[in-house]
Amino acid sequence: MSYEHLDARAQEFIGLYEFKKAAMLPILWLVQEDQGYVSLESEGWVAGQLDVTRTEVREVVSFYNMFHTAPVGKRELRICTSLPCLLRGSGEVMQAVQERLGIAPGETTANGEVTLTEVECLCACEMSPMGQLDEAFIGPLDDAATLDTLLQTALEDPQSSTPLPEPEPYITTDGPILSNRFKDPNGTWLEGYLADGGYQAAKKALTEMSREEVIDEVLQANLRGLGGAGFPAGRKWSFVPKNSEKPVYLVANADEGEPGTFKDRYIMERDPHALLEGMLIAAYAIGSHKAYVYIRGEYFRSAHRLQRAIDEAKAAGWLGKDIQGTGYDLEVVIHRGAGAYICGEETALLSSLEGGKGFPRLKPPFPAISGLFACPTIVNNVETLACVPYILKHGASQFAGIGTEHQGGTRLFCVSGHVNRPGVYEAPVSITLRELIEDCAQGVRDGNQLKAIIPGGISAKVLTADEVDVAMDFDALAEAGSMAGSGGVIVMDDTTCMVAALDNASRFYADESCGQCSPCREGTGWVHRILTRIMAGGGTLQDLEDLVAIADDMEGKTICVFADAAAWPVQSYIAKFRAEFEEFIHSGRSMVQETVGREEVANA
Repeated sequence: MSYEHLDARAQEFIGLYEFKKAAMLPILWLVQEDQGYVSLESEGWVAGQLDVTRTEVREVVSFYNMFHTAPVGKRELRICTSLPCLLRGSGEVMQAVQERLGIAPGETTANGEVTLTEVECLCACEMSPMGQLDEAFIGPLDDAATLDTLLQTALEDPQSSTPLPEPEPYITTDGPILSNRFKDPNGTWLEGYLADGGYQAAKKALTEMSREEVIDEVLQANLRGLGGAGFPAGRKWSFVPKNSEKPVYLVANADEGEPGTFKDRYIMERDPHALLEGMLIAAYAIGSHKAYVYIRGEYFRSAHRLQRAIDEAKAAGWLGKDIQGTGYDLEVVIHRGAGAYICGEETALLSSLEGGKGFPRLKPPFPAISGLFACPTIVNNVETLACVPYILKHGASQFAGIGTEHQGGTRLFCVSGHVNRPGVYEAPVSITLRELIEDCAQGVRDGNQLKAIIPGGISAKVLTADEVDVAMDFDALAEAGSMAGSGGVIVMDDTTCMVAALDNASRFYADESCGQCSPCREGTGWVHRILTRIMAGGGTLQDLEDLVAIADDMEGKTICVFADAAAWPVQSYIAKFRAEFEEFIHSGRSMVQETVGREEVANA
């Protein structure tokens, strides 16, 4: 097969990067979009374009789960079965889809129309149970009519099918910092952004402030990294060497993959210029003239909308050469991932951005000293960067005053699971977990009782119903024995089986471990196998001791914190709900993995 028709586009991608190999993922996406999958023959062509070996291409293709290595259907239907979706009935949805299409996950219908894929998390948990047909999200699928529409559309010709109805989850729009321009589902574009005072903070930074003054302002605002680590953003920026002889890079981490988290997607889709203005200010502060947005592969629409905003900003002189006549240059490039949770870890993201497998790196050296292409690099989360314009526009003291003593501002909290109104809520970080559940999300569904809460994405240690009177800032949740993490709050009511919930989490980590470190690679698989046996009715009390011991041996023993994240649910679920685990084992009950409710256990 000839690939000459792709040569020009491939060279365009290569031109966006400092090193050819960094264009690996964009060119693999180009091939897959052209022929539906990445064939062995096409891998040879990719290798030739990038001046790398076919082995290097093969290891990248095999690492990312969104690249197909064999022909697939004209359409791909992805059904999410991660914990937030499972809590809302995705097990039953998957069963219904399989019956209607007559195929199992990983298979294609006999007529070659639809390939069914089971995915870990689409990070659209506010619409659980959730599906994605090609590039479009649809949910919640617990409504028979919505599911029927999805399946009918899946079987139609993609060139002439009716667009799927737009989901309408609850998304906060009342600010005060991040969500004021979330009102229009189609997004706020440059004209509206400028009318609302957009890019004035960037203009102030570029024309009135030194780089050191910008960093100090962000430090005084107590802005902490909102991707999960909570490290002070200004302090991170200050680590970049002054007058570096190497180029300095800024990378926006938009690889939002933590189950229970879906905030960054709304910034990119509804207010993309806030991110771009924040990136412009941050890049100026650290002395960078090249920035990348690493966006997860499943976020098709987010990537399209962000690219439109980049084009708008460049045409209006807010990106590119000599921005607004200031002499400052900044180029922003979108780089799409391809389905690997580990790439949310900043050094794994950089490895992926360079065109390799998403393997985390040892630290030190830290990215601020030696990051992308071995140059000083700052990696910041989307939400973190989107807060920066507010700080420069309104002042550090106003931002800091909204929060707590050691963390300024608000957060976009993602609430999913067993609540009456799942959605995105902006609130000061001083809000308590109880207030977030009862006041914002309108309480636990169906009049049920609250049982357990994960306060910061699936990695966070679980809290019980007696522990909800805790502020949602980083320090308070750490003192409570958990973490604020990504702000993803997953609520479980008293119908939830905690054994099944932990089994689901363990499957996620076993699937998503990159495999580089043996304690993580072997530990996550071992934990999952034990929980699978317990779920099948063959567990013993010794299994609980083994699970905790394995988790303890994983924690703190690997290059990155993925193993810690996999260990924390095991430790906390068993510690806080041990009686339930023991009762499950004593009874010898068996439960299918798709089930999370006690009423189903009783009938199993």
